[in-house]
Amino acid sequence: MAPEPAILLDVSRLISRLGQGPATGIDRVEAEWLAHLQTRPHLLLCRVPRGQLLLPPAAGAAILRWGAGDTADLPPPGFLDRLRGRRHIRARAEAALRRMALARAGRDGQGLARRVIRRMGPTSYLNTGHSNLEARLWQNLRGLRRVVLIHDTIPLDHPEFTRTGQSEKFRARFAAALGHADLVLTVSQATRADVLRWRDRLGLPDRAPVEAVPLGTRLAEPALLPSDAGPIPLDRPFFVTLGTIEPRKNHALLLDAWQELARRMPPERLPRLYIIGRRGWENHQVFARLDALPRDGMVREFAGLDDGAVAYLLTHCHGLLMPSRAEGFGLPLTEAAARGIPVLSAPLPAAREILGSYARWLSPDDARGWAGAVALLAAEAPLRLPPPQLRDWDMYFAQAHDLLHERLRNRAMAAMPGLSQVK
Repeated sequence: MAPEPAILLDVSRLISRLGQGPATGIDRVEAEWLAHLQTRPHLLLCRVPRGQLLLPPAAGAAILRWGAGDTADLPPPGFLDRLRGRRHIRARAEAALRRMALARAGRDGQGLARRVIRRMGPTSYLNTGHSNLEARLWQNLRGLRRVVLIHDTIPLDHPEFTRTGQSEKFRARFAAALGHADLVLTVSQATRADVLRWRDRLGLPDRAPVEAVPLGTRLAEPALLPSDAGPIPLDRPFFVTLGTIEPRKNHALLLDAWQELARRMPPERLPRLYIIGRRGWENHQVFARLDALPRDGMVREFAGLDDGAVAYLLTHCHGLLMPSRAEGFGLPLTEAAARGIPVLSAPLPAAREILGSYARWLSPDDARGWAGAVALLAAEAPLRLPPPQLRDWDMYFAQAHDLLHERLRNRAMAAMPGLSQVK
């Protein structure tokens, strides 16, 4: 049997997110890949301000440790970073990684592919984080089998939900990836359809297969909330919504729904709403509404909770609420459903693909409908449903590796003249 091909995993996103608060969905996927590869042949690639670093496997364990909050071993930032005032955790991590690096290159990565092949033999470069998708880098990584994971096309479909200029940046990264990749993975069939639609709309080459590999689910062990989060009363029903507080997550609808509930119900029966996530961007009206809420009111905002604290709230809640206007997958959906927790969600294609008839689907514009559905669930003891059949990460990685090996082997054979005629 041929040896398992090595993987060069791009960890640029994980490094860029250090010190930025709880992991987003994309961060979680990159971290899952990094943890999975700890027992497999691999190297790491990381973009830093002055170029690219080729890193040994040992760097992966350190990155996972830093991402979990254990940063005691990080050195001070480098001299140039100190001069520029870059003293945050990311700068310290970059200083540590420079010391570990097997090789360094400019931002275009020239010469790195040869070094990787010399060390590892046949290798697949895997980018899972929507970062470091630069055309010159991907060109210079030829010789490696280049694989990209696309989580969503939201910046193209909904530029109104992104920071100024992000849609244009994503378009360039999307074009670079699809123009050079040997295999494109997506997190759902819905995202696969979006990728194919935008590939055709932008006139990009049909050079690589596009395959959906739905994500796995990992359930964190519940842990008590930190003391600075304040008491969490369990004397009345509460609901949770998870995700960065940004326009596409549609928190305004939930605030409207709770205003409707306050008109319908006496104060002693009004359920609580816990909004879990850091504040994002371009959402000033929602931020103002949140700031105007009483500190001990029925709607509370939590930022910076770790996975254990989030699991604790999910375990005790009456339901997960997800009125989002766009998602590529939606890990909170599976993390709630795997626990049997009722889910109220907007009927997004990816959400319906994942949960089918398990969730109750509600219009993201119907605050009264959401208020009514919440009131029904709040009227009884917490309901727990039979969990739907969901994938774990072992299933995800088994399918992903099968595709990496099979699709890329087929492409290599197709590129060899006359080989397809050999019986």
